[in-house]
Amino acid sequence: MIASPICELLGITYPVFQGGMAWIADGTLAAAVSNGGGLGIIAAGSSSGEHVRAQIHIARSITSRPIGVNIMLMSPHAEEVAKVVAEERIDVVTTGAGNPSKFMGAWHEAGIKVVPVVASVAMAKLMTRQGATALIAEGGESGGHVGELTTMVLVPQVCDATDLPVIAAGGIADGRGVAAAFMLGACGVQMGTRFLSAEECRIHPRYKELILKATDLCTMVTGKRLGHPVRSLRTPFARNYAATEFSGAADEDLEGLATGKFRLAVQEGDFDEGCFLSGQVAAMVKKEQPAADIVKEVMEEAEGVLKGASSWLA
Repeated sequence: MIASPICELLGITYPVFQGGMAWIADGTLAAAVSNGGGLGIIAAGSSSGEHVRAQIHIARSITSRPIGVNIMLMSPHAEEVAKVVAEERIDVVTTGAGNPSKFMGAWHEAGIKVVPVVASVAMAKLMTRQGATALIAEGGESGGHVGELTTMVLVPQVCDATDLPVIAAGGIADGRGVAAAFMLGACGVQMGTRFLSAEECRIHPRYKELILKATDLCTMVTGKRLGHPVRSLRTPFARNYAATEFSGAADEDLEGLATGKFRLAVQEGDFDEGCFLSGQVAAMVKKEQPAADIVKEVMEEAEGVLKGASSWLA
């Protein structure tokens, strides 16, 4: 088994995080990943604090293993959720879409490990100074909100810029990606799109079908004009949004066009109007299986890849 500092630090068996996917990563999925030896993460998204609290309780009724909560800092409920996770003394908080500095003191007092998602070296250095436990370096290959740098470029630069453990994210769906992440200096990985195929992932069947039938060129990025680029499947909604984005439409019209589209995809499977978040690795997701099997499978494959690579050396 691959030994990693992040496992001992967080009390997990495998150095695999499940991404905090809004409207998708609920208490049931998070608990399944944690029971499989990884770190399951509940996505707060734009949910209220009490909704997140309920999902934490669901997860804890299924697993006694460590679990996390991802807080999207641009959410109008971010402060409320930040207080709830401290009250519930969640094991790990991951953050995205903003700077969590103002919350980190309270989380540390509650004994919570804080692992921010960073998309640049500057943010990695800031989070290191603010006392983060570890960092998730997420490249633009990932689904949902994305940055400019690719995982291959971002991860080694973040590793060079901090002494904290670094988790690689973006473009990782199998053992080859895990092995590559370790070679870049990471000590763990975060996968989102791969877990869309988990049996415990309760997205609409149409969403899961689209992932399982995806091709290499199935995703696109929209939202750059408003400063919040998002990667999703190349659906009629995504194409329409992209056309509107550069048509001279007002910013408020663009914001209104995107409102509620994630929910339409996740809960209703609306192919024409829904926004189906997905990373570029969707084409590598081939089958539906239990979350625990996904964790074990990618790590076993990674071990084989790393052993094979070492055999090439003279």
